[in-house]
Amino acid sequence: MKKGIHPNYREICFLDSSNGFKFVTRSCANAKEMITMEDGRELPLFKLDTSSESHPFYTGTQKSVDNMGGRVERFRNRFGKTAVK
Repeated sequence: MKKGIHPNYREICFLDSSNGFKFVTRSCANAKEMITMEDGRELPLFKLDTSSESHPFYTGTQKSVDNMGGRVERFRNRFGKTAVK
């Protein structure tokens, strides 16, 4: 392999800032901060706005558009009958 052309692929800790959930994986993401894990390892820290622990789709709290007051049904009734020929 050529030297100096490959990204810095290493273990990094991702922190979900909305709920404090942390997970470690390997990544090339640039991190400016460091964190000391419970087992004593010091890893680069990358802060996330949301992760699978806080995203509504994965937590089951996502609202369906079809159940939001019949708006989709009203739209289909109003505009669904017009066809382009």
